Amino acid sequence: MNTFLYILTFLLGISGGFFLFLILKKRILSNEYDQIKITKQEYEEGAKEELDNYKKKLNLEIKEEFMNWKNDYNQKNVNKSQRLNEIEKRLIIKEDNLDRRYTNLEGREKELKKKEKDLYYKEEELGVFENKLKEVYDEQKRKLEKISGMTVFEAKEMIIKQCESEAKLESVQKLKLIEEDLKEKSNLMAKDVISTAIQRIASEHVISSSVTVIDLPNDEMKGRIIGREGRNIRALENATGVDFIVDDTPEAIIVSSFDPIRREIAKKSLETLITDGRVHPARIEEVVDKIKNNFDNYLKEIGENTIIELGIQDINPELFIYIGKLQFRTSYGQNALQHSKEVAMISAFMAKELGANVNIAKRAGLLHDVGKSIDRETEGTHTKISVDLAKKYGESNIVQEAIASHHLDVDFTSVEGVLVQAADSVSAARPGARREIFETYIKRLEKLEEVCRSFEGVTKAFALRAGREVRVIVNSNELNDNKTFIMSKDIAKKVQEELEYPGQIKVTVIREVRAIEYAK
Repeated sequence: MNTFLYILTFLLGISGGFFLFLILKKRILSNEYDQIKITKQEYEEGAKEELDNYKKKLNLEIKEEFMNWKNDYNQKNVNKSQRLNEIEKRLIIKEDNLDRRYTNLEGREKELKKKEKDLYYKEEELGVFENKLKEVYDEQKRKLEKISGMTVFEAKEMIIKQCESEAKLESVQKLKLIEEDLKEKSNLMAKDVISTAIQRIASEHVISSSVTVIDLPNDEMKGRIIGREGRNIRALENATGVDFIVDDTPEAIIVSSFDPIRREIAKKSLETLITDGRVHPARIEEVVDKIKNNFDNYLKEIGENTIIELGIQDINPELFIYIGKLQFRTSYGQNALQHSKEVAMISAFMAKELGANVNIAKRAGLLHDVGKSIDRETEGTHTKISVDLAKKYGESNIVQEAIASHHLDVDFTSVEGVLVQAADSVSAARPGARREIFETYIKRLEKLEEVCRSFEGVTKAFALRAGREVRVIVNSNELNDNKTFIMSKDIAKKVQEELEYPGQIKVTVIREVRAIEYAK
């Protein structure tokens, strides 16, 4: 069957080639004819223009010679008839030259007309021959279709399908080799850049707490804070909205509250009262009100110090208060401001290593979670709120787009956006950075394994390394090596779409073939 297809393809190729040769020959002759017509037209126009110019020049020369003759006649009294005869002879000679040129033009015009006539006859002959060739081609096509039992379209479809399957197999094999090489080189480069960036910052392990310990100068101050029958400490709790725990710990009082801003106001109020020394209900209310009224300035000061520490210039001062509020916001136990500073520094270091815009990477890294400062009082995700704040306070489009893409909600539009997303994952995934509820952690691992087992041909799936890697074992009889390679991509894509997780997850698909035989 394959031999017949090859013979069919060969015959079709010969017929098509001969037909193509005639078409090309016709086109060449047509081009020659067009060129001759153009040459004739150009020559006629050039000769006409040359003749007109020559006549004008000749008239000018005659006038000039006549004037010279007239002047000479008047000045030197030269024989008039002799001068006229000389001029007449010269004119006769020039007229003869013009006649010869006209004769040459007529000869060339006759030649062009003859060639045009020849081309016309040849064109008619080619038309007749073309019709005959088409009849022969159609007859051969009908005979081949009758012999093969299929139409040309069906034969083409068969050949195309065969070529497509072979090409698809080869492309998968080449893609696998290219991707493996690219992954190896990319991993080495990424590890080098990220390790260099991480080595340049030092971050403390973050522990989220709902209590604050305030040191006292002496135990006498503890009694003054409690007050007679506990009236002072009750006034403090009512004014600040937090709990003050006084136990046997010497020279210390514990401030307890799940609201970090209230806890900070209570801490600063108590420290002010201790420094002032006057502790009574009226003074307590006065100090707490003063601290609350000045707290926005305190937040702005934190934001301004952060900007100065990172060396970011030309940022709108209105953003300082939002940056300062991040000091009192946590995510999985990680301080939001410390996290934002880490992301800004890691993004900047990686941008410098890669030759990207360091300033844009640093700004986007700092502001990527700024919406968390007000996400509990404003509708929308913290990413959308962050983008809105950046837009409101004059940040560039590239900074806004980098913020918008740091959780992969939208596609990346710049290399700085990729760096911010990578830095966010690195800061969140480093050891000790975040704490996760045990039940949530177990559910995430179970969901990861469930997503992997949803694919056809998968027998088992195991989440490893705290969910940073998943190994999938497939049935070797149902999948070949190429399909296994494609499945790893499909699993990784589905995990990205359906799960939320810090950092990245390595997907390893394992296909094992065992051949067992016993020697007896």
